[in-house]
Amino acid sequence: MAPAEGTRQIKKVVLAYSGGLDTSVILRWLQTTYGCEVVTFTADLGQGEELEPARKKAEMFGVKEIFVEDLRETFVKDFVFPMFRANALYEGQYLLGTSIARPLIAQRQIEIAEQVGADAVAHGATGKGNDQVRFELAYYALKPDITVIAPWREWDLTSRTRLLAFAEEHQIPVTRDKRGEAPFSVDANLLHSSSEGKILEDPAVGPEEIVFQRTISPEAAPDVATEITIDFVSGDPVAINGVAMSPATLLTKLNELGKANGIGRLDLVENRFVGMKSRGIYETPGGTILLTAHRSIESITLDREAMHLKDSLMPKYAEIIYNGFWFSPERRMLQALIDTSQHSVTGRVRLKLYKGNVICVGRESPNSLYDTRVVTFEDDEGAYNQQDAQGFIKLNALRLRLGGQIGRRGGAL
Repeated sequence: MAPAEGTRQIKKVVLAYSGGLDTSVILRWLQTTYGCEVVTFTADLGQGEELEPARKKAEMFGVKEIFVEDLRETFVKDFVFPMFRANALYEGQYLLGTSIARPLIAQRQIEIAEQVGADAVAHGATGKGNDQVRFELAYYALKPDITVIAPWREWDLTSRTRLLAFAEEHQIPVTRDKRGEAPFSVDANLLHSSSEGKILEDPAVGPEEIVFQRTISPEAAPDVATEITIDFVSGDPVAINGVAMSPATLLTKLNELGKANGIGRLDLVENRFVGMKSRGIYETPGGTILLTAHRSIESITLDREAMHLKDSLMPKYAEIIYNGFWFSPERRMLQALIDTSQHSVTGRVRLKLYKGNVICVGRESPNSLYDTRVVTFEDDEGAYNQQDAQGFIKLNALRLRLGGQIGRRGGAL
């Protein structure tokens, strides 16, 4: 299928390339349809796959400029951790594992495009999903004049059969298991794995155990709890059990601990930005532990009104990331507020991990606002005057009493 009439000539395009069947077909399709030079970019975000085969496959297609980069530390430090400072959950459950990876991939694609003099970028996201939106909003925010090629919205390879036929026609290697209908599709990075489609499309049917990539079942987890500590500095985790670790190393360790204890499984029907509902199986073992730990250290270090304001803004912040607006002014504004709130969020949290559960059993901080003298049921030695509560209650009750008087006459809500 030829590009639409009026499309300007593309000389060089940077493709987000995984090395799998879909992006390999896209690579060849770009070469044959646009007649342009293709530069491939493969990011290691901790998906757990060997990336050298992607390099070799790109070489097989005659690609001269191939970028394969380990971005795990950048991913966790500059994207995952800032998001976790907000305790972000989309629709109250989803830890945004796929959403938070897209802006980094897009950012690096644009940087490579400028480095190699490319006039376009391309991705392999379909026209039904959120990822097309996330990639392209990021592209345009970072380079407003960039040309974006989205093959799934242009070509006529609209079925697995047509995709495989194109692959065979152009001698694209197809692994044996790809010749049948895949049971479901998987996307993964250091924060999570997501499984969608095929055998998971009926939300009334529970997932089989083969679906899970990152966790053992809670039933199979040890009968004895695993106890750990996590240290925080200014809202970010820096050590596990007293051992300092880099961001990516720390999240990797939390993933191992979560996996072994059956932590982080989520069966979710979510509302996609494009308008449809979709069912996904998500596994976020380390992130689930981190969320509980971060909220626990905040509980003793954040002022009440600061915490409540931050919590009230969290759903909007999560929606912004889910919808692909990481590089928007509203996300930056909220991030500034969130980051300011974290200056005092330093200390240690003690957790028990047990059969799918993350249980806080202790928290301490040099910045703790918890004052035993004030809260004690014993003699507080004058730290708190209980008589002060009488005036406090009467002032807060004033409008209720006035409303109650009117209500007796049938005039108040």
